[in-house]
Amino acid sequence: MNVLVTGANGQLGSEIKYLVKNNLTSNIKHLTFFFTDKDKLDITKKEEIEKFVKEKDIDLIINCAAYTAVDKAEEEKELSDLINHQAVKYLANISKENDITLIHISTDYVFDGKNYKPYKEDYKTNPQGIYGLTKLKGEEAFINSGARGIIIRTSWVYSTFGHNFVKTMLRLKDRSELNVVFDQVGTPTYARDLAKAILEIIDKNYEKLNNFKAEIFHFSNEGICSWYDFAKAIFDIKSIDIKINPIETKDYPTPAKRPYYSVLNKNKIKKEFNIEIPYWRESLKKMLSFEV
Repeated sequence: MNVLVTGANGQLGSEIKYLVKNNLTSNIKHLTFFFTDKDKLDITKKEEIEKFVKEKDIDLIINCAAYTAVDKAEEEKELSDLINHQAVKYLANISKENDITLIHISTDYVFDGKNYKPYKEDYKTNPQGIYGLTKLKGEEAFINSGARGIIIRTSWVYSTFGHNFVKTMLRLKDRSELNVVFDQVGTPTYARDLAKAILEIIDKNYEKLNNFKAEIFHFSNEGICSWYDFAKAIFDIKSIDIKINPIETKDYPTPAKRPYYSVLNKNKIKKEFNIEIPYWRESLKKMLSFEV
């Protein structure tokens, strides 16, 4: 079976690549992976995707590619839409036409963050910015295509690879103090845990996966914290002595509005695919002890 992974140099794509190349996950020896980035395959060009999937005889696509610069998206609306919406539409339509299964990664930003209990997959969407809006349009394009596969929404992704909150905090570790928002609550997601879950679904539930038509699932690590709690945990685990000051969102204005509450309910994915999800702080410890 031939698997195309788009966005392979991003956080999630890099984690899937690491697990596959080091044989650290499920029984996937029967799979041949094609890891691509924009230089190898530009998913904003329909003809390029069509040519690639036919030449490589692709059976499954894992779309990790996304425009994730949340604040920049407010200015670069067309580029954000091209990658998060139009490219997904191409992937979904081509998947439908060529009998390919699609796994697409989406975000908690499709919600408005005004909830008071963890978001289930069927809760009303109401994105508050361009990034969330274009990701929602991507979901809708997949659903409307009639292609088979699943959408996985996730939140607060971090990894050994790429740019993320954990790396930003560690880069600022030599400061005497830092101000971090405490009134935005969610759950960090270690990209390696999500990568493992995806590979496990492919290995153990492939038939079930093929019976879904753009079914939506939620995945993040277990537990809840604020960005302030997250920062405190990073420095505590690394034994770095730095003062963290909790501040309100209004004291740290950004071009794009952030959701105040973006905790995802994971019951559906755990039940459907029999997946165990680690607690966020345990996964953070693993990431911080890992050297590439």
